[in-house]
Amino acid sequence: MALRLGVDFGLTNTDIVLVEDSKLVGNWTLHGPAHLKLLEQAAELSGGLDQLGAIATTGGLHRALPDALRGVAIHKIGEATALGRGGLAMAGLSEALIVSAGTGSAMIAARGDQAQHVTGSAVGGGTLLGLAKLLLGISDPLELAGLAEEGDTSGVDSTLADVIGGGIGHLPAWATAVNFGRVPSLSDPPKREDIAAGLVTLVAQVIAMISLNAAKAAGFEQIV
Repeated sequence: MALRLGVDFGLTNTDIVLVEDSKLVGNWTLHGPAHLKLLEQAAELSGGLDQLGAIATTGGLHRALPDALRGVAIHKIGEATALGRGGLAMAGLSEALIVSAGTGSAMIAARGDQAQHVTGSAVGGGTLLGLAKLLLGISDPLELAGLAEEGDTSGVDSTLADVIGGGIGHLPAWATAVNFGRVPSLSDPPKREDIAAGLVTLVAQVIAMISLNAAKAAGFEQIV
């Protein structure tokens, strides 16, 4: 069977997978704004257009693509469908809330072949890198991750122990009460590492809380 190429055009990165007989045989990420040349680069990475039986695309650019690229059919898949069915297939589930945490965040209710966008957030990886650039002067995700690993969120965040003296309900005393809530009362600027850890925690908690509430509202027991 001929190889099939899957391409997801994101705002920051373009993700590519190469499939043969339903088996993943290659994957790549190309950086930069989405454009047709990236699709041509993806085809070259897979061994050339003459090796491909079909190309499936989704993401920001997919609607503007031609119906074929030098004789190879281009199938244009809506993002909700691609995320929903793809997430279930990768997780081996029949239904779940699929969370796409990219530059922004999208939550997809996926049941079998049906997929529907239920909610999302403008907070995502783009938010994280944007704030890191403003506060730390860095925009490389790996550099930010390394810095955050060395940090401690207690240097910038207020905990429940700080605010009410202990835990509440099922939340422990060390749970975050206010992201960056400690900063106004600090006599000295917080450490860069703590700022990085606080940023990662802020973005992750926003996405996680929206995902949990969306899953509960839609009746899902599992989140991918």
